[in-house]
Amino acid sequence: MNALGEILRTMDWSPLYLSLKTGIVATVLTFFLGIGAARQIMKLNNTAKAIADGILTLPLVLPPTVAGFFLLLIFSLRRPFGRYLLENFDIKLVQTWPGCVMAAFVIAFPLMYRNARAAFEQVDVTMIQAGRTLGLSERKIFWKIVVPIAAPGLASGTVLSFARAIGEYGATTMLAGNILGKTRTVSVAIATEVTAGNWDTAGFWVLVIVLLSFFIVAAMNVISGKSRKNGSGWV
Repeated sequence: MNALGEILRTMDWSPLYLSLKTGIVATVLTFFLGIGAARQIMKLNNTAKAIADGILTLPLVLPPTVAGFFLLLIFSLRRPFGRYLLENFDIKLVQTWPGCVMAAFVIAFPLMYRNARAAFEQVDVTMIQAGRTLGLSERKIFWKIVVPIAAPGLASGTVLSFARAIGEYGATTMLAGNILGKTRTVSVAIATEVTAGNWDTAGFWVLVIVLLSFFIVAAMNVISGKSRKNGSGWV
């Protein structure tokens, strides 16, 4: 207990704050962009759909460090696009908190996209046809009929995206680095403390992540339970 009290007394809580802030912002981005991407992909023909789906899902199967390498290749200040963003919009992603958000977004996006697409495909097509019969625009049909019906699947994707975003390590270290109070998230802090031999501090952060993961799994179970009560197939 004395050791735990000492850890709590001297603890720098910035990694937890940065992880939660990064996770929330990245999840908001993945929510809207994931839904938008899923909606547009479903309008494509089978060949185009397969290609686009493969590209959007790729970060899910790539090692995070590989995704981070590509992000660094794009946004590095030594590269044309990175210099362009800095010189024209004062946007810098390398070794900054926005870089943490970008890394978390890229890694978490496929989870939201895949869940959104699966949820939309389960919506009963007769509900879509009924909306068209009533004269609703495709936009209103999507937001007032499709999205509410697909809500459990969308919620599941949101929770998974948040979990992935707060636990992201590989791409984050490649793009944003490891700067205390600026880009050091909980996952990065764990690796840093282990490397430094501070096992007690690393163990504390592990406990924090385990507890967060437990609550996320619990939320997933609640959402899945609701989802099973709603049967549906929107194409």
